[in-house]
Amino acid sequence: MAVTVEGIVMADQPQVVERKLASLQEAINTGRFEELASMCEALELELAAKGLEKPSDWPYPIHLLGYIIVSDLNGARFLWKRIPAAVKQSQPELVAAWKIGQCLWTYDYAGFHNALQYFPWSPAVQQIVNAIKDDYSRKNFKLLSTAYSTISVADAAKFLGLTESETIKTTTQIGWTLDPASNMLTVLPAVSVAAQKLDSSKLQDLTEYVFHLEH
Repeated sequence: MAVTVEGIVMADQPQVVERKLASLQEAINTGRFEELASMCEALELELAAKGLEKPSDWPYPIHLLGYIIVSDLNGARFLWKRIPAAVKQSQPELVAAWKIGQCLWTYDYAGFHNALQYFPWSPAVQQIVNAIKDDYSRKNFKLLSTAYSTISVADAAKFLGLTESETIKTTTQIGWTLDPASNMLTVLPAVSVAAQKLDSSKLQDLTEYVFHLEH
């Protein structure tokens, strides 16, 4: 019986491939996105151990985004480098998924948010993209609340991936205040951040982004 993961038909592959791809789809449907990269890696190793080639329609976009959602940009880069050029040329969704990783790697957060939205993702991939967007928005909001006491609406919008009106609405709803004359927001520090040390790698990411905003 064929198993399809967003158009990937594995009718002639060993049952192990069918079973694992079905598990991959199940992980997506149940929101276990953090497991996707490791599941793909395990299947790759299993196929290699059995002397089998990966199927021609390997779910590279899912594999790549599986690394991105757990902030493993090195893993995403290494995967991208070993994907055959012919596959990259034939899978625009894969190229679009890699664009998300590229933007994060270069701290291009405005480009990152655009990359999430501009491509007509397939349903399974769209679920992962939505999860990445939600996760990074939550993390970036926390970092913004930590790094700034005041920030312009324009800069906050770039960082959060929102329009300026959305930024004003979202931030004022949680207690930030807007000065209409200067279009500056006064930040309400996140309570959870006050009791915790900020992850040094995340602080470095924010420092790099602030540099890009101010230069």
